[in-house]
Order: sequence, then structure tokens, then C-alpha cells
Amino acid sequence: MSYSVMSVNVKKVRALEVTSKPDLLAVEEPLEIRIGFGEEHQRQEKSISVTMRTPGHDLELAQGFLFTEGIIRSADDILSIKHCRQVKKEEEIGNVVRVELSYELPIDIQKLQRHFYTTSSCGVCGKSSIEAVEVNACESLPTGKPVLDRQLIHELPIKLREAQAVFEYTGGLHAAGLFDHKGKLLLMREDVGRHNALDKLVGAAADQGLLPLHPYLVQVSGRASFELVQKALVAGAPMLSAVGAPSSLAVQLAQSSGMTLIGFARNNRYNIYTQPDRIIVKKSLKVS
Repeated sequence: MSYSVMSVNVKKVRALEVTSKPDLLAVEEPLEIRIGFGEEHQRQEKSISVTMRTPGHDLELAQGFLFTEGIIRSADDILSIKHCRQVKKEEEIGNVVRVELSYELPIDIQKLQRHFYTTSSCGVCGKSSIEAVEVNACESLPTGKPVLDRQLIHELPIKLREAQAVFEYTGGLHAAGLFDHKGKLLLMREDVGRHNALDKLVGAAADQGLLPLHPYLVQVSGRASFELVQKALVAGAPMLSAVGAPSSLAVQLAQSSGMTLIGFARNNRYNIYTQPDRIIVKKSLKVS
């Protein structure tokens, strides 16, 4: 965890009292994702993304990013993935990842010209046009599955927060967690960027052979943006629950795709915005 946090000295002000104490910050550094593609003896290289992220699980982040952006369709499309390291002033630099793609994988160069640039606060604001975020989602989500008891939804944000090791020290990270229908946390990833946290989660799920995510629910620590819904759909997740509010576009996308979207899942309450049939509710609970 040492590479994910940094210690700084701060002045803490409480009323009239001022003290000097060390504090921990979540580390934020750029990660460049490069791909190698083409026939075996005519390989090409292209840099497709620079994203501000919290170091750690970088290979999962790169793999999840390629998957949720529709560049690859499975882990089998990747021949190898590794850090490109270079020594500069006796320091080892590891903020570049190169992904070697399958020789047979078709790559649309024009599509890649949209040039991804993301920040830790917004994943789509750097894309050149609305067409750049149109990604083919999983072919179809399972109808009415999985089914969760409504009480389990209350527990998921708590379990996710309890598993956040770096957040516990810094208070500055988003998280994405993968849960089964019994509310068991299977995977969790953290990052300064909510979209990076989800990409890391998808990359980890791909490594473990869990894609598509049809039997599972994804819980995120922040709001439910259009991009998070899109990424979850590409990974095949039929349910997405967020601690914060969804955007109008996120709700529209979830509804049209058959995803169950939950917002404001905190303080023993939540709103079901789309597809409530996947949640078991009592007859006294009205769902329109």
C-alpha cells in the first residue's frame, strides 16, 4: 500500500487550536496505456490513453480499460501486458503499460484517433465527440437475474467501505466492488478516479474468468455517471448500485439496456431507478 499513499505535514486547525501533524494523501500519478497490434512481423504501437490514477493494479486497469472501451472482447485478445520501465536519475519509472494484442485482432485506427484523455474526476470529458463513448455492450443481460433481497442492498456500501484499506488512511479514494447474490464481496479495487476503480475491477474479473458479470452486482462508492453504467454494461453487469446520485443519461442507458440501477444507497435507504424486478421487496413497499 506504500505506493498508494504519501505522507505530508499539515497544519490542523480546530477552533483556536493549531497543531502540526503528519497526514496521508492518496497518490495520484499519470498512467499511459500503449497497445502493440498488427501482424506478427508488422507490429505497430499506439498510445491510446493517459489517465490520472492511484498506482497499484495497473495491469488490471489497462486490461479493464481496453475491455470497457470495446477495444478487446476477452482476455484471450491479449498476448502480454507489462510495465515499460526506464531508469531516470536512479529512479525506476513505471507509469507506462504496454499491452500486446493478438495478431488476428482487428484494430480500427480511425476509432483510436479519438485519443483518450481522462482525469480522475471525469472520464469522458476529454473525448472528442459523443460517438467516442458509444461502445457495444454485452449482447444481452439476463432477464430478472440475479435476484437480491432488498435488505442486502443496504449492506453492500458498508462492506465496500470496510474493505477499503487506502481510503481508511486517506479518505480520498473511490471504490468499486463485485458482489454475489448473497451479498458476498468477491473483488474490490480503489482509485482516485471512479472510472479507474471500475476498470481495475473489470480487469481483475477478467483475470479470474468472471466475465461476463451476469451473476453479480457492482457497487460503487460515488455517483452513477453515464460512463460507469456504460462500463458496467460492457462487462455484462445486470445490476449497478451507487452511493450517490445517477445522472439522467445514466438512467436512460440503464433502462434501455435492461440494467437495474440503484442510487443513494446509504443511511439505510436507496432508490431503484430501473428494472426493480431483480430486487425482492415486501408487498408494502410500493415500486412504480
